[in-house]
Amino acid sequence: MRARTAPVVIGHRGAPGYRPEHTRGSYELAFQLGADAVEPDIVATRDGVLVLRHENEISGTTDVADHPEFADRRTTKEVDGVELTGWFTEDFTWAELSVLRARERIPKLRQASSTFDGHYPLLRLRDLLELIDRTAEAAGRDGGGRDGGGRTTPGSPGLVAELKHATYFAAAGLPLDELFLAELADAGWNDRSGVVVESFERTVLGTLHDRGFRGRRVYLVESSGAPADRVAALGSSAPGYDTDVSLRGLYALGSAAASPAHRVDGISVETSQVLSSGSVSVALFGEEDAADVGAVTSDLVDLAHSAGLAVFCWTLRPENGMLPPEFRTSSTDTEWGDWRRYYSILLHSGVDGVFADHPDLAVSVRDNR
Repeated sequence: MRARTAPVVIGHRGAPGYRPEHTRGSYELAFQLGADAVEPDIVATRDGVLVLRHENEISGTTDVADHPEFADRRTTKEVDGVELTGWFTEDFTWAELSVLRARERIPKLRQASSTFDGHYPLLRLRDLLELIDRTAEAAGRDGGGRDGGGRTTPGSPGLVAELKHATYFAAAGLPLDELFLAELADAGWNDRSGVVVESFERTVLGTLHDRGFRGRRVYLVESSGAPADRVAALGSSAPGYDTDVSLRGLYALGSAAASPAHRVDGISVETSQVLSSGSVSVALFGEEDAADVGAVTSDLVDLAHSAGLAVFCWTLRPENGMLPPEFRTSSTDTEWGDWRRYYSILLHSGVDGVFADHPDLAVSVRDNR
Protein backbone atom coordinates (compact mmCIF):
# COMPACT_ATOMS: atom_id res chain seq x y z
CA MET A 1 0.00 0.00 0.00
CA ARG A 2 1.25 3.49 -0.80
CA ALA A 3 2.50 5.73 1.95
CA ARG A 4 -0.23 8.12 2.94
CA THR A 5 0.33 11.83 2.64
CA ALA A 6 -1.63 14.95 3.53
CA PRO A 7 -2.30 16.46 0.11
CA VAL A 8 -2.92 20.16 -0.28
CA VAL A 9 -6.48 21.07 -1.22
CA ILE A 10 -6.68 23.63 -4.01
CA GLY A 11 -9.91 25.50 -4.61
CA HIS A 12 -10.47 24.89 -8.32
CA ARG A 13 -11.40 28.34 -9.64
CA GLY A 14 -12.32 29.16 -6.06
CA ALA A 15 -15.30 27.25 -4.72
CA PRO A 16 -17.44 26.90 -7.87
CA GLY A 17 -19.62 24.24 -6.31
CA TYR A 18 -21.21 27.08 -4.35
CA ARG A 19 -20.56 30.32 -6.27
CA PRO A 20 -19.92 31.09 -9.95
CA GLU A 21 -16.29 30.30 -10.73
CA HIS A 22 -13.55 32.92 -10.80
CA THR A 23 -15.57 35.44 -8.81
CA ARG A 24 -14.62 37.22 -5.62
CA GLY A 25 -17.29 35.30 -3.75
CA SER A 26 -15.95 32.00 -5.04
CA TYR A 27 -12.35 32.72 -4.02
CA GLU A 28 -13.23 34.17 -0.63
CA LEU A 29 -15.43 31.20 0.13
CA ALA A 30 -12.71 28.75 -0.90
CA PHE A 31 -10.38 30.07 1.78
CA GLN A 32 -13.19 30.18 4.34
CA LEU A 33 -13.86 26.50 3.61
CA GLY A 34 -10.25 25.54 4.29
CA ALA A 35 -8.59 25.53 0.88
CA ASP A 36 -4.81 25.75 1.11
CA ALA A 37 -4.62 27.52 -2.25
CA VAL A 38 -6.81 28.64 -5.13
CA GLU A 39 -6.43 28.09 -8.84
CA PRO A 40 -7.30 30.84 -11.34
CA ASP A 41 -7.43 30.28 -15.09
CA ILE A 42 -5.69 33.20 -16.76
CA VAL A 43 -6.45 34.74 -20.17
CA ALA A 44 -5.72 38.18 -21.62
CA THR A 45 -7.60 41.21 -22.88
CA ARG A 46 -6.77 43.22 -25.97
CA ASP A 47 -4.91 45.75 -23.83
CA GLY A 48 -2.86 43.10 -22.06
CA VAL A 49 -4.75 42.82 -18.79
CA LEU A 50 -4.85 39.34 -17.29
CA VAL A 51 -8.38 38.29 -16.40
CA LEU A 52 -9.74 35.20 -14.69
CA ARG A 53 -11.97 33.10 -16.91
CA HIS A 54 -12.17 29.40 -17.66
CA GLU A 55 -11.71 30.17 -21.36
CA ASN A 56 -11.12 33.20 -23.51
CA GLU A 57 -14.55 32.54 -25.06
CA ILE A 58 -16.88 34.01 -22.41
CA SER A 59 -20.46 33.57 -23.61
CA GLY A 60 -21.04 30.69 -21.19
CA THR A 61 -19.66 32.38 -18.08
CA THR A 62 -20.76 36.02 -18.45
CA ASP A 63 -23.75 38.08 -19.54
CA VAL A 64 -21.91 39.44 -22.59
CA ALA A 65 -24.70 38.26 -24.93
CA ASP A 66 -27.11 40.57 -23.10
CA HIS A 67 -25.07 43.67 -23.97
CA PRO A 68 -26.21 45.08 -27.32
CA GLU A 69 -23.14 47.32 -27.47
CA PHE A 70 -21.03 44.19 -27.85
CA ALA A 71 -23.19 42.35 -30.38
CA ASP A 72 -20.74 43.04 -33.19
CA ARG A 73 -17.91 41.35 -31.26
CA ARG A 74 -19.49 37.92 -31.70
CA THR A 75 -17.27 35.94 -34.03
CA THR A 76 -15.89 32.51 -34.88
CA LYS A 77 -12.29 31.57 -34.14
CA GLU A 78 -10.14 28.49 -33.96
CA VAL A 79 -8.51 28.07 -30.56
CA ASP A 80 -6.03 25.21 -30.21
CA GLY A 81 -7.61 23.39 -33.13
CA VAL A 82 -11.21 23.82 -31.95
CA GLU A 83 -13.64 26.10 -33.78
CA LEU A 84 -15.61 28.28 -31.37
CA THR A 85 -18.26 30.93 -31.88
CA GLY A 86 -18.86 33.60 -29.27
CA TRP A 87 -17.14 36.51 -27.59
CA PHE A 88 -13.41 36.41 -26.82
CA THR A 89 -11.49 38.28 -24.15
CA GLU A 90 -8.75 39.35 -26.55
CA ASP A 91 -11.33 41.39 -28.49
CA PHE A 92 -12.16 43.52 -25.45
CA THR A 93 -10.32 46.02 -23.30
CA TRP A 94 -10.46 45.53 -19.55
CA ALA A 95 -12.66 48.63 -19.26
CA GLU A 96 -15.20 46.94 -21.50
CA LEU A 97 -15.04 43.58 -19.71
CA SER A 98 -15.41 45.27 -16.34
CA VAL A 99 -19.07 46.05 -17.07
CA LEU A 100 -19.92 42.35 -17.48
CA ARG A 101 -21.21 40.08 -14.73
CA ALA A 102 -20.36 36.44 -14.11
CA ARG A 103 -22.71 33.51 -14.60
CA GLU A 104 -22.63 29.90 -13.45
CA ARG A 105 -20.99 27.82 -16.19
CA ILE A 106 -23.07 24.66 -15.61
CA PRO A 107 -26.43 25.98 -14.30
CA LYS A 108 -28.39 22.77 -14.84
CA LEU A 109 -26.03 20.93 -12.53
CA ARG A 110 -25.45 23.73 -10.03
CA GLN A 111 -28.71 25.54 -9.70
CA ALA A 112 -27.87 26.99 -6.28
CA SER A 113 -24.74 28.62 -7.64
CA SER A 114 -26.68 30.02 -10.58
CA THR A 115 -28.83 32.05 -8.16
CA PHE A 116 -25.76 34.29 -7.90
CA ASP A 117 -25.75 35.00 -11.64
CA GLY A 118 -25.27 38.69 -12.28
CA HIS A 119 -24.04 39.40 -8.76
CA TYR A 120 -20.29 39.42 -9.31
CA PRO A 121 -18.16 41.40 -11.79
CA LEU A 122 -15.20 39.79 -13.52
CA LEU A 123 -11.83 39.73 -11.76
CA ARG A 124 -8.33 40.53 -12.90
CA LEU A 125 -5.32 38.60 -11.67
CA ARG A 126 -4.25 41.65 -9.68
CA ASP A 127 -7.60 41.60 -7.86
CA LEU A 128 -7.00 38.02 -6.79
CA LEU A 129 -3.46 38.77 -5.60
CA GLU A 130 -4.86 41.56 -3.43
CA LEU A 131 -7.55 39.21 -2.10
CA ILE A 132 -4.93 36.63 -1.13
CA ASP A 133 -2.87 39.28 0.64
CA ARG A 134 -5.93 40.44 2.58
CA THR A 135 -6.79 36.86 3.47
CA ALA A 136 -3.30 36.35 4.87
CA GLU A 137 -3.49 39.56 6.89
CA ALA A 138 -6.94 38.72 8.25
CA ALA A 139 -5.65 35.35 9.41
CA GLY A 140 -2.96 37.08 11.45
CA ARG A 141 -0.14 36.31 9.06
CA ASP A 142 2.09 38.79 7.30
CA GLY A 143 0.70 40.09 4.03
CA GLY A 144 3.39 38.31 2.05
CA GLY A 145 2.78 34.90 3.56
CA ARG A 146 6.50 34.46 4.13
CA ASP A 147 8.75 33.85 7.08
CA GLY A 148 11.84 35.92 7.79
CA GLY A 149 13.87 33.98 5.25
CA GLY A 150 11.45 34.72 2.44
CA ARG A 151 9.98 31.20 2.42
CA THR A 152 6.29 30.52 2.15
CA THR A 153 4.88 29.63 5.53
CA PRO A 154 2.85 26.39 5.79
CA GLY A 155 -0.50 28.06 6.37
CA SER A 156 -0.13 30.88 3.86
CA PRO A 157 -2.91 31.15 1.25
CA GLY A 158 -1.45 29.80 -1.97
CA LEU A 159 -1.75 30.54 -5.67
CA VAL A 160 -1.72 27.90 -8.42
CA ALA A 161 -2.10 29.89 -11.63
CA GLU A 162 -3.02 28.23 -14.92
CA LEU A 163 -1.95 29.98 -18.11
CA LYS A 164 -4.54 29.14 -20.77
CA HIS A 165 -3.85 28.82 -24.51
CA ALA A 166 -0.35 30.27 -24.27
CA THR A 167 0.63 29.53 -27.89
CA TYR A 168 -2.61 31.04 -29.16
CA PHE A 169 -2.19 34.22 -27.13
CA ALA A 170 1.48 34.56 -28.09
CA ALA A 171 0.47 34.48 -31.76
CA ALA A 172 -2.01 37.27 -31.00
CA GLY A 173 0.77 39.41 -29.54
CA LEU A 174 -0.25 38.74 -25.94
CA PRO A 175 2.54 36.65 -24.36
CA LEU A 176 1.06 35.32 -21.13
CA ASP A 177 4.44 34.60 -19.56
CA GLU A 178 5.58 38.21 -19.89
CA LEU A 179 2.25 39.61 -18.75
CA PHE A 180 2.11 37.24 -15.79
CA LEU A 181 5.61 38.08 -14.55
CA ALA A 182 4.92 41.80 -14.94
CA GLU A 183 1.75 41.40 -12.88
CA LEU A 184 3.62 39.58 -10.12
CA ALA A 185 6.26 42.30 -10.06
CA ASP A 186 3.68 45.08 -9.87
CA ALA A 187 1.99 43.33 -6.94
CA GLY A 188 5.26 42.70 -5.11
CA TRP A 189 4.90 38.97 -5.66
CA ASN A 190 7.89 38.31 -7.91
CA ASP A 191 10.00 36.85 -5.08
CA ARG A 192 7.34 34.47 -3.83
CA SER A 193 8.82 31.00 -3.88
CA GLY A 194 5.42 29.46 -3.15
CA VAL A 195 3.75 30.56 -6.38
CA VAL A 196 2.90 27.68 -8.70
CA VAL A 197 2.26 28.06 -12.44
CA GLU A 198 0.69 25.30 -14.48
CA SER A 199 -0.07 24.89 -18.16
CA PHE A 200 -1.00 22.24 -20.71
CA GLU A 201 1.91 23.59 -22.77
CA ARG A 202 5.50 23.00 -21.62
CA THR A 203 6.84 25.75 -23.86
CA VAL A 204 5.41 28.54 -21.73
CA LEU A 205 6.68 26.86 -18.57
CA GLY A 206 10.16 26.91 -20.08
CA THR A 207 10.00 30.55 -21.14
CA LEU A 208 8.82 31.48 -17.65
CA HIS A 209 12.00 29.96 -16.26
CA ASP A 210 14.11 31.76 -18.85
CA ARG A 211 12.51 35.05 -17.87
CA GLY A 212 13.47 34.57 -14.23
CA PHE A 213 10.46 32.86 -12.66
CA ARG A 214 11.65 30.68 -9.79
CA GLY A 215 8.37 29.36 -8.47
CA ARG A 216 7.19 25.83 -9.13
CA ARG A 217 6.17 24.84 -12.64
CA VAL A 218 3.60 22.09 -13.12
CA TYR A 219 2.75 20.42 -16.43
CA LEU A 220 -0.93 19.71 -16.98
CA VAL A 221 -1.54 16.41 -18.75
CA GLU A 222 -4.82 15.27 -20.27
CA SER A 223 -5.81 11.64 -20.67
CA SER A 224 -5.91 11.99 -24.47
CA GLY A 225 -4.84 14.30 -27.25
CA ALA A 226 -1.64 16.29 -27.71
CA PRO A 227 -0.48 19.65 -26.31
CA ALA A 228 -1.24 22.69 -28.44
CA ASP A 229 2.35 23.93 -28.54
CA ARG A 230 3.55 20.58 -29.91
CA VAL A 231 0.78 20.50 -32.49
CA ALA A 232 1.66 24.05 -33.54
CA ALA A 233 5.28 23.01 -34.04
CA LEU A 234 4.87 19.48 -35.43
CA GLY A 235 1.35 19.25 -36.78
CA SER A 236 -0.46 15.94 -36.80
CA SER A 237 2.75 14.05 -36.00
CA ALA A 238 3.01 15.70 -32.58
CA PRO A 239 3.43 13.13 -29.78
CA GLY A 240 0.44 12.91 -27.47
CA TYR A 241 0.18 13.44 -23.74
CA ASP A 242 0.42 9.68 -23.31
CA THR A 243 4.13 9.88 -24.14
CA ASP A 244 4.63 12.28 -21.23
CA VAL A 245 3.22 9.87 -18.66
CA SER A 246 5.19 6.87 -19.88
CA LEU A 247 8.13 5.91 -17.69
CA ARG A 248 10.55 7.45 -20.18
CA GLY A 249 8.43 10.57 -20.46
CA LEU A 250 8.15 11.08 -16.71
CA TYR A 251 11.91 10.81 -16.25
CA ALA A 252 12.44 13.27 -19.08
CA LEU A 253 10.13 15.74 -17.33
CA GLY A 254 11.84 15.47 -13.96
CA SER A 255 15.38 14.55 -14.94
CA ALA A 256 18.19 16.49 -13.30
CA ALA A 257 20.10 15.96 -16.55
CA ALA A 258 17.58 18.07 -18.46
CA SER A 259 18.08 21.82 -18.77
CA PRO A 260 16.28 23.78 -16.04
CA ALA A 261 13.96 25.32 -18.60
CA HIS A 262 12.83 21.90 -19.85
CA ARG A 263 12.49 20.37 -16.41
CA VAL A 264 9.25 20.75 -14.43
CA ASP A 265 8.46 20.31 -10.76
CA GLY A 266 5.34 18.24 -11.14
CA ILE A 267 2.48 16.98 -13.25
CA SER A 268 -1.22 17.54 -12.85
CA VAL A 269 -3.45 14.82 -14.26
CA GLU A 270 -7.10 13.91 -14.57
CA THR A 271 -8.54 11.83 -11.76
CA SER A 272 -9.11 9.02 -14.25
CA GLN A 273 -5.36 8.75 -14.69
CA VAL A 274 -4.87 8.16 -10.98
CA LEU A 275 -7.54 5.45 -10.94
CA SER A 276 -7.31 2.01 -12.47
CA SER A 277 -10.25 -0.25 -13.23
CA GLY A 278 -10.70 -3.26 -10.99
CA SER A 279 -12.40 -4.44 -7.82
CA VAL A 280 -10.14 -4.83 -4.85
CA SER A 281 -10.12 -4.08 -1.16
CA VAL A 282 -8.64 -0.70 -0.31
CA ALA A 283 -7.69 0.87 2.98
CA LEU A 284 -9.51 4.08 3.73
CA PHE A 285 -9.20 6.26 6.81
CA GLY A 286 -6.99 3.62 8.40
CA GLU A 287 -9.80 1.06 8.36
CA GLU A 288 -10.15 -1.88 5.97
CA ASP A 289 -13.11 -1.55 3.66
CA ALA A 290 -13.58 -4.75 1.69
CA ALA A 291 -16.39 -3.46 -0.53
CA ASP A 292 -15.87 -3.57 -4.26
CA VAL A 293 -15.23 0.03 -5.21
CA GLY A 294 -14.78 -0.50 -8.94
CA ALA A 295 -11.56 1.50 -9.06
CA VAL A 296 -8.15 1.45 -7.44
CA THR A 297 -5.17 3.67 -7.83
CA SER A 298 -2.80 3.14 -10.75
CA ASP A 299 0.99 3.20 -10.55
CA LEU A 300 1.25 6.66 -12.12
CA VAL A 301 1.77 8.45 -8.81
CA ASP A 302 4.57 6.13 -7.74
CA LEU A 303 6.28 6.35 -11.12
CA ALA A 304 6.10 10.14 -11.16
CA HIS A 305 7.44 10.37 -7.62
CA SER A 306 10.33 8.08 -8.57
CA ALA A 307 11.12 10.57 -11.35
CA GLY A 308 11.22 13.41 -8.83
CA LEU A 309 7.86 14.88 -9.81
CA ALA A 310 5.06 16.05 -7.55
CA VAL A 311 1.60 14.85 -8.61
CA PHE A 312 -1.68 16.74 -8.51
CA CYS A 313 -5.06 15.60 -9.81
CA TRP A 314 -8.22 17.32 -11.03
CA THR A 315 -11.10 17.74 -10.45
CA LEU A 316 -12.92 16.42 -7.38
CA ARG A 317 -16.68 16.96 -7.81
CA PRO A 318 -19.44 15.24 -5.82
CA GLU A 319 -22.39 15.34 -8.21
CA ASN A 320 -23.49 12.06 -9.78
CA GLY A 321 -23.18 13.67 -13.19
CA MET A 322 -19.49 14.32 -12.52
CA LEU A 323 -18.56 11.02 -10.87
CA PRO A 324 -17.29 7.82 -12.51
CA PRO A 325 -20.19 5.36 -12.95
CA GLU A 326 -19.13 3.13 -10.05
CA PHE A 327 -19.51 6.02 -7.59
CA ARG A 328 -22.92 7.27 -8.73
CA THR A 329 -25.83 6.57 -6.40
CA SER A 330 -28.72 7.55 -8.67
CA SER A 331 -29.52 8.68 -12.20
CA THR A 332 -30.10 12.24 -10.99
CA ASP A 333 -27.06 14.20 -12.08
CA THR A 334 -27.51 17.03 -9.58
CA GLU A 335 -27.60 14.76 -6.52
CA TRP A 336 -24.36 13.94 -4.76
CA GLY A 337 -23.15 10.40 -5.18
CA ASP A 338 -20.66 8.33 -3.19
CA TRP A 339 -18.25 11.22 -3.22
CA ARG A 340 -16.65 10.42 0.14
CA ARG A 341 -15.40 7.02 -1.04
CA TYR A 342 -14.23 8.52 -4.33
CA TYR A 343 -12.39 11.37 -2.62
CA SER A 344 -10.87 8.97 -0.11
CA ILE A 345 -9.27 6.85 -2.81
CA LEU A 346 -7.80 9.88 -4.53
CA LEU A 347 -6.60 11.56 -1.35
CA HIS A 348 -4.96 8.33 -0.18
CA SER A 349 -3.35 7.58 -3.54
CA GLY A 350 -0.15 9.41 -2.66
CA VAL A 351 -0.94 12.54 -4.69
CA ASP A 352 0.55 15.77 -3.43
CA GLY A 353 -2.52 17.86 -4.06
CA VAL A 354 -6.07 17.80 -5.39
CA PHE A 355 -8.21 20.38 -7.13
CA ALA A 356 -11.74 20.51 -5.74
CA ASP A 357 -14.87 22.45 -6.66
CA HIS A 358 -16.11 22.04 -3.06
CA PRO A 359 -12.95 22.53 -0.99
CA ASP A 360 -14.67 21.77 2.30
CA LEU A 361 -15.56 18.25 1.17
CA ALA A 362 -11.96 17.46 0.23
CA VAL A 363 -10.69 18.93 3.50
CA SER A 364 -13.18 16.89 5.51
CA VAL A 365 -12.02 13.64 3.89
CA ARG A 366 -8.35 14.50 4.10
CA ASP A 367 -8.63 15.44 7.78
CA ASN A 368 -11.04 12.59 8.58
CA ARG A 369 -13.74 14.91 9.90
